[in-house]
Amino acid sequence: MSSQTDQPTNVLKVFQADSAVGLPLPEYATAGAAGLDLIAALHAGEPLQLAPGERALVPTGLHLEIPEGFEGQVRARSGLASKHGIGLVNSPGTIDSDYRGELRILLINWGSEPYTIHRGDRIAQLVIAAVCKVNVTVSSYADLGATQRDHGGFGSTGCRG
Repeated sequence: MSSQTDQPTNVLKVFQADSAVGLPLPEYATAGAAGLDLIAALHAGEPLQLAPGERALVPTGLHLEIPEGFEGQVRARSGLASKHGIGLVNSPGTIDSDYRGELRILLINWGSEPYTIHRGDRIAQLVIAAVCKVNVTVSSYADLGATQRDHGGFGSTGCRG
């Protein structure tokens, strides 16, 4: 039987570097929100402009301690995506529980107009999710369980609702 201290916690420890002082900590916008809002920690008076097709690593000034057994999933903000074409190059981005460097967000402008990011702008969201570790074993193809889908890949289950 494991002790209480062996169990993952729901505490996210956050260190704000000097660049993030004065900015809000990650927070849930509503009671039902799954993701914590992440804020751009750009220098005051030095906005970042993303031209169409351009990408940039945007600092948050945050260093995290994600509980062991969990990961952080960085996701795009739907409003930025739908209104301005701003997304993430690697979505969702994974933040491992043993990473302690600054959390930076790899944004891209998929839109047709330049987009300017200012200090304090909400730029992404962070979802904390449990991780299940598996043991990898070598098997023959015949030992893999058969399914209805089997070899079917891209588009094999149809494209229409």
